[in-house]
Amino acid sequence: MQKRMKVILKAEGLCKTFKLSQKQQKLQNTKQKTITAVDNLSFEAYESEIYGLLGPNGAGKTTALRMLATLIKPDKGDAFIDGLSIKTEPEKVRAKIGFLTSELKLEDFFTPNYLYDFFAKIHHIDQNIAEARKRELFSKFGIDEFAEVKVANLSTGMKQKTSLVISIVHDPNIIIFDEPTNGLDVLTARVVTDFLTELKAQGKTIIVSTHIFSLVEKLCDRAGIIIDGKMIVCDTIENLTADKPLEDIFFDIYAKTAEEKEGGLR
Repeated sequence: MQKRMKVILKAEGLCKTFKLSQKQQKLQNTKQKTITAVDNLSFEAYESEIYGLLGPNGAGKTTALRMLATLIKPDKGDAFIDGLSIKTEPEKVRAKIGFLTSELKLEDFFTPNYLYDFFAKIHHIDQNIAEARKRELFSKFGIDEFAEVKVANLSTGMKQKTSLVISIVHDPNIIIFDEPTNGLDVLTARVVTDFLTELKAQGKTIIVSTHIFSLVEKLCDRAGIIIDGKMIVCDTIENLTADKPLEDIFFDIYAKTAEEKEGGLR
């Protein structure tokens, strides 16, 4: 008998709409005053798995993850992280999760050492535990020799690794990564992806947003394809790639969705 997997994250009908300024309307060549970034999005992520949100730029992936991380509130729907509502219990949710996004901008005049200590205090981590974890993470990601270097003088890869370490300073069991390898060289990207695999082995649940097919095929247990804010398909990687590569599956779905959208406008 197959063991039933524990649901750690459950999104139910998430919706988010943004107002468009006149400048944005002009840039997008539209007279619409609003845009729906996420449209009735529902999915589940299980304990000790890596779940991939795959879609083109502008599909709504980042908006979805920002709602899950309680940075913005959904207009409709809700999501439950380890049983906690992102709408009614955001503080408790934040204590449970780690969130890494390319939008995280580290202040130029701070150092990795300072930033790590600052966020460790925010999460009320015992100093001895925080120091031991800092030594482990700084060593793993090669931050040691740059610990007292100001962010302004760090490489893009080192900034990303510093951001990653800061996002998991409190050793969370649910980790949300938006484009974790975006802008990284191949060596740094490999360090990050290997670490995600290690986190999964530790029993943690990881949500990864990306537009890189090979990353999803390599890392993820299951994936959902998002187009125009909607979940088009959600399944195991094994099932999704049973007949053809994930990239081919995606473009088949994308073409079909575009065709249906065009037909609906006629």
